[in-house]
Amino acid sequence: MHSSHPVAHDPGAAKTPPHHNDPGLERYDVVVIGAGAAGLMCAIEAGKRGRRVLILEHADKAGKKILISGGGRCNFTNLHTTPDVYQSQNRSFCVSALTRYRPQDFIALVEKHHIPYHEKKLGQLFCNGSAREIVRMLLDEAEAANVTIQLYCRVTTIRRGDGFLIETNMGPVVADSLAIATGGLSIPQMGATGFAYGVARQFGLNVVPTRPGLVPFTSRGQALELFRRLAGVSIPCTASCNDASFTENLLFTHKGISGPAILQVSSHWQEGEQVHIDLLPGFDLPAHLKEQQAARPKADLKTILSALLPRRFVEAMGETSLPDRAMNQLSPKDISTVAHRLKDWSISPDGTEGYRTAEVTLGGVDTTGLSSKTLGASGMPGLFFVGEAVDVTGPLGGYNFQWAWASGYCAGQYV
Repeated sequence: MHSSHPVAHDPGAAKTPPHHNDPGLERYDVVVIGAGAAGLMCAIEAGKRGRRVLILEHADKAGKKILISGGGRCNFTNLHTTPDVYQSQNRSFCVSALTRYRPQDFIALVEKHHIPYHEKKLGQLFCNGSAREIVRMLLDEAEAANVTIQLYCRVTTIRRGDGFLIETNMGPVVADSLAIATGGLSIPQMGATGFAYGVARQFGLNVVPTRPGLVPFTSRGQALELFRRLAGVSIPCTASCNDASFTENLLFTHKGISGPAILQVSSHWQEGEQVHIDLLPGFDLPAHLKEQQAARPKADLKTILSALLPRRFVEAMGETSLPDRAMNQLSPKDISTVAHRLKDWSISPDGTEGYRTAEVTLGGVDTTGLSSKTLGASGMPGLFFVGEAVDVTGPLGGYNFQWAWASGYCAGQYV
């Protein structure tokens, strides 16, 4: 199974002669399962320490989710990363890793490889070119650290004995340390599975119940009719649910609502709850309507609102929940009602689009069974969990990559 360079192997030619006394067994200091952001980072750091490292990846290439991230430009970190924006049953767990490996540390690596990047908004950093540059950087770093990457490799069983015996479709391998970096359940068409959770349970760790995060909402009935009619319309707003508020755009779709504000709030929403949307954040709508009533008494309410919001939206709302009258026909109570409908528009999602389009998985390997310093399993020496597999989830905008880099980096110092 060994090769000196981190490149794809021909599956038919993958079994090389064993180097150890155990017939058919190749031994590594570290095996990392998963060649995504966290797995690559962990392997690179372990390799830099002189550890003999093998990454096993079931897909045909490393970093597949990195390649599609940020619209293909990879939103690789966020300048405003602080531990308090992450969700977890144990909110303090991520503090150690995120303070030891900061956005500036990853930026230094990007700059070392001369990859041009820019800040888009809200601290989000993207490649100027392509996400392929980030994957290339990581593969170059892995090669420099003598990390071996085995693609097309499916792990079938893991057993604990003298180290970890890992059975694969390409034969067995033994590792002193094992790092699980296979991510969560989001985007199954990219190969996502619950593999990490199965390994955790096998070795006695709990798994916090999972659900899709950063995911569009679906609707039905009258709400869906409205949203379908408005599909493609985008409006800046503040979306709120359970004390979490996000000011970004919402986007109407043929299935419900999406857009950054909605994706953000979806991670804080539970089934049956309402989402409150302020369609004119920071704007005193009642005062504006009263001014317009005095200045343009004969103008239709629709005309006044269409100067503030997309006309298609105003017309659709006018048919269902806004009075279709001239400004001088509106009572103070009417004005108050209009302002309430637009400043606190309550939506009751039917559900979400699920893991198929979710950017992250909430929940995961329970952090109470892991060391926040090493990411190692407390009762199972040599077993580590990193990245999205762990019950740590960040908001949209590069935060989840930063957790992947930080957790991978920290585990890499100890595997």
